[in-house]
Amino acid sequence: MIISILGCGWYGRALASELLREGFSVKGSATGAEKAEQLGRSGISAFVVEFNENTQSYDHEFFLCDIIVVAITPGFKRNEGKQYLTKIKGIIDAITKHHIKKVIYISSTGIYADCNRQVTELDLPAPDSESGQTLFEAEQLFLNKSQFRTTIIRFGGLLGPGRNPARFFSGKTGLPNGLAPVNLIHQSDCVAITRSIIQKDCWGTVFNAVAPNHPTRADFYTEMANKAKLPGPVFLHELNNWKIVNSINLGAKLDYRFILPSWHNYPQDEHL
Repeated sequence: MIISILGCGWYGRALASELLREGFSVKGSATGAEKAEQLGRSGISAFVVEFNENTQSYDHEFFLCDIIVVAITPGFKRNEGKQYLTKIKGIIDAITKHHIKKVIYISSTGIYADCNRQVTELDLPAPDSESGQTLFEAEQLFLNKSQFRTTIIRFGGLLGPGRNPARFFSGKTGLPNGLAPVNLIHQSDCVAITRSIIQKDCWGTVFNAVAPNHPTRADFYTEMANKAKLPGPVFLHELNNWKIVNSINLGAKLDYRFILPSWHNYPQDEHL
């Protein structure tokens, strides 16, 4: 089986490495020759793929695959958000043109508004931010195509190698919304959930991918800093808008069990 990963960043590269270990043929994309060369040294068949507002540049070989994982971010911090839906439409056209039948699209729990309650896949998202609205529109573009079947994964906040939460707020004070629950997931579960979807051939489904443990922001980040022997953060004792994101479909459709269900067991040696 050939799997192409469009966007071999922090998550995509970890997924590619796991799939390679399991014997899959993996193609990965980068936006430049230097990054593509780095992917190639990891054993990934690397391609330079670019979808911009006015131009597209890719080797058709990249889209000759059984499954494609679309894991590109909107880039709002780089002021690229307005181009994102144009990119997605170009990617969908390429998927359709090359007759790929199975797609995994990586989205975010940011499509859910802070609605002061629990949400699951049964809740229709009502985004309250530009980024959330953009991602929700991108999801619909994929799900409304009949030429292929798309499974959506909505990841919570991403933790893991190079993203140890002990450093996020260490030593900072006056941090807002200290009593709000966290909605996070470790990289190992991101990869394992994706692998489970492929293994179980589960398409046309939406998955919220968030660890079931939801301590408050204050408790979580203070514990992480203390374990790492770093200065602790100081949060305001307040509860503003919040949400708890959980999943029905991970259990019902994948029988998935989290590798890291509780943050009390967070591995503190991850690149502090």
